[in-house]
Parts: sequence; structure tokens; C-alpha cells
Amino acid sequence: MTVVGPFGLSVRDQALEADVQAGLAAVEEGLLEATKSEVPFITEAAQHLVRAGGKRFRPLLVMLAARFGDPYAPSVVPSAVVVELTHLATLYHDDVMDEASVRRGVDSVNTRWGNSVAVLTGDFLFARASQILADLGPEAVRVQALAFERLVTGQILETAGPSDGRNPVEHYLDVLSGKTGALVAVSCRFGAMMSGADETVVDVLTQYGERLGVAFQLADDVLDIASDSHESGKTPGTDLREGIPTMPVLRLRERAAKLGLPEDIALCELLDSGLGDDARHAQALAALRAHPALEQARRDAVRYAEEARAALVPLPECDAKAALMELCDAVVFRAG
Repeated sequence: MTVVGPFGLSVRDQALEADVQAGLAAVEEGLLEATKSEVPFITEAAQHLVRAGGKRFRPLLVMLAARFGDPYAPSVVPSAVVVELTHLATLYHDDVMDEASVRRGVDSVNTRWGNSVAVLTGDFLFARASQILADLGPEAVRVQALAFERLVTGQILETAGPSDGRNPVEHYLDVLSGKTGALVAVSCRFGAMMSGADETVVDVLTQYGERLGVAFQLADDVLDIASDSHESGKTPGTDLREGIPTMPVLRLRERAAKLGLPEDIALCELLDSGLGDDARHAQALAALRAHPALEQARRDAVRYAEEARAALVPLPECDAKAALMELCDAVVFRAG
């Protein structure tokens, strides 16, 4: 049994492990090629996060999903490059909106070169992804366009907040289905689709990806509170400082409204007071780390991972299916 990828994913079949590693290496080359420009400064900015590394979670899913058809089909690797470029572009934009200073253990682009460069570089990556996508056919363009619409809609819904009377937790899960689940689902869909897998298999893997994507983001919410910067490559409590309501905070507020415990209400008041001050931010972070809401958010992530695992049941037994099953636990219980 060997280990592949950043999640410590165990792969029992050596041929599968070798193919996945070769596919990810080809994706890496494709990312560097796609981020080159005749303007050296654009190349530097566009490759900033590519060279910083990352989990390559979405390309990994493309490679594993492609095992249900012809994994060597010529469109598999380019489709993985498309989804990773799209993901990277959203990170450039997210860092501007969140005013993040660190991404993947390096200075964020907006910190290094300013917000305008970060936004425009993100747009450049979207453009390069679109060029590659155009060669994959009209159906691929349609799938990506619908996913991108859902991604943007999810981001807007997060910014707007829940409508009157809407349960904040349900609203947030809808946000995550679009903001994260949509592109992870496309990763699985592209891998299966480009490999020529049966349409029923494509649908199963798409459903799996949607649920796994939500589990992945919920796990990130937990890590934003529970991990340190060395583990995650990001500054802990970034969303907390910016007042972005992630699942641990939503579960805290839900509990405070239901039980009315003084300590819960006091913590909510601390969060509402603004956490620009480092001391208040550290106090809130420490309190949330010790609060039952954090464990509830972790259970939410586990529930979606279990739904993802259940979605795979109709697929034939094989090493790729086993790896996808294991990934359900790996994304939830990772360290960074």
C-alpha cells in the first residue's frame, strides 16, 4: 500500500498510484504553461500561487474519476488544469475580499502587489482556463459555465446573508454547495466525462463531488479555528476577524439562541464587537476552540463526507472507488 497526494491517501494498486502521480505531474506542467505570459510581471503574479503548491484536490479527483473510463484519454489532464486554474483564480479574488495577507504559506498577491493586480491576475487565470476549455468541446464549456454561475451565486449569497426568516445554517449550506461544491462536482464530472465513462457513472461521481466539496469546506471552517498557521498555510481565524459567518460561529449562535447560556451570549457579543484588535481576536479564537460549537461543525463535515461515501455505492468495486471512499475521511480529518 502506497500513499499519494497531500491527504495521505492510501492507494493499494501500484499501477493506479503511478498513473495518478503521472497525471498530477502533467497537470503541474500544464498549470505552469497556462500561466505564462509575454509580460514577465503577469507570469510572476499568475504563477505566484501555482509555485506555492497546494493540495491539488480537484485535479486528484479528476484523475480518480477518470479511472471509470479511459484514464489516458487526451482530454483528462487539460480538464484537470481547467478546474485548478478556475480554483486558483477564485483564491486571488477571495484574498482581496477577505483582505487576507497569507495564502499557502506565502504572501497573498494582494499583499505583495495590491488589490488591483490580484483581481486582474485572477481574471487572467479565468481567461486562460477558458482557452483550454474551448478545446474540450461545447458540453464541457456548458458544464463549466453552469458551475461557475453557481460558484459566483454562492459567493454573492454569502455576502448578502440569509433572507428574513431563513435558517442561517441552511442558508450557509446552500452557499457552500455553490461556492465550493459546484467546482468539486465538476472535477469529478470532467474526469468521468473526458474518460468516456457511462453517463450513469458520470452522474454518480458528480453527486459524490458535490457532497465531498461541502464536507471539504466545512472541514476548512473547522481548521480556520482549530489549526495554527504552520499546519494550514493560512492565518488562523481569518474568517473570524473579517466577520464571515462560518459553521462554528453559526452553530455557536444557534446554541446561544436555543439555550440562552450566559457564556454563549458573551462569546457572541465578543464576536459582534469586532475583532480587529489582536487581543480580542485571540480571545475569541481561544474560546471557540474550547466550545462545543466547534465539535458540532466537525460533525457537520463528517455527515457530508458520509453522504459522499454513500453516493459511491452504485459504482463497481475497484481501487479507484476505494480511494474515493477513503478520501471522504481524509478531507475531514486532515491537518491543513
